[in-house]
Amino acid sequence: MPFPTLPAPLAEALAARGYAEPTPVQEAVLAPETAGRDLLVSAQTGSGKTVAFGLAFAPEVLGEAARLGPARTPLALAIAPTRELALQVREELGWLYAGAGARVIACVGGTDMRAERRQLDMGAHIVVGTPGRLRDHLERGALDLAALRAVVLDEADEMLDMGFRDELEAILDVTPETRRTLLFSATIPKEIAALAKRYQRDALRIAATGEGAHRDITYSAIVIAPREEERALVNLLRWHDARAIVFCATRAAVARLHGNLTERGFEAVALSGELTQAERNRALQSLRDGRARVCVATDVAARGIDLPDLGLVVHAELPRDRETLLHRSGRTGRAGRKGQSILLVPANRRRIAERLLATARIAAEWGAPPSADEIRARDAERLREQALG
Repeated sequence: MPFPTLPAPLAEALAARGYAEPTPVQEAVLAPETAGRDLLVSAQTGSGKTVAFGLAFAPEVLGEAARLGPARTPLALAIAPTRELALQVREELGWLYAGAGARVIACVGGTDMRAERRQLDMGAHIVVGTPGRLRDHLERGALDLAALRAVVLDEADEMLDMGFRDELEAILDVTPETRRTLLFSATIPKEIAALAKRYQRDALRIAATGEGAHRDITYSAIVIAPREEERALVNLLRWHDARAIVFCATRAAVARLHGNLTERGFEAVALSGELTQAERNRALQSLRDGRARVCVATDVAARGIDLPDLGLVVHAELPRDRETLLHRSGRTGRAGRKGQSILLVPANRRRIAERLLATARIAAEWGAPPSADEIRARDAERLREQALG
């Protein structure tokens, strides 16, 4: 179905970007019964939720006007867990509201606070930021939320997992009581429900894409013998030949696996907590421009990553719980693209993996890793097909 009636500049921006119809989460937040209400939305990463909340708070930002007046204090605030995600949100809202004359700025860690303050002093219609940096600007008097009409908490469960509860509460406590609050989260654990109860008014609960597995991701569970983890991973990466992210539980495991993959000829980068922001940016850029094909990462280090063409997620070590499984897997299958999530399951941990998949309501295909002989046979067949042209 097509988009409902939208403000002209937003409708034109969507058409220019090739948006013919809304994704499920966009359709859900634009339903008539959502008008003016606080929303508690469970939506998977990559489901189009940034555009969804940008469209949802349009009545609060634009009102009846086609274009915004001069930028002063922000009308809308979007809070995201990581610098990368906040910058992506800023970019998405920037093109969506460009025709309306909106000034959209970002306030994130790892950048010059003085430059951000100058941007705030110039005025903004929409501010996007990370919890710590936004709180810093509030405490320094640089960010005035008195005129705020809408606030969005994006990936709220990740923000709480990362320890940002105090920062979120400090920000929300100084926003107007009349604001509209939109809370987006891949999962709704009790901590998120409690946050919603405290800061939202009679919120409408929306499960736009369900809280189970992402519908554009296929799941496989590969049973491996003891001490065969690395060989199985190498064969999987060669078999699928896709841009991939490999998850490990610890920094030490990331360093070890990254070194082993590099020695075997893979163009790989590592993401873990000890990297500086500059090192992290270089690693991500090498993935985006194609110089690297594999990223080895911890759960925390991978938060906020947006690689639209990521085709494969490999759990080199089993996720600790359902939420981690869904968050990891949500790095692929984004924006309507298909993706694959593969769990490497040591034979002695099969029951643990089965319980994990059952809890997440995932029906995975069980199997064995491809062998070196199978890979060579497949590659030889491809060469024959190319030769026959």
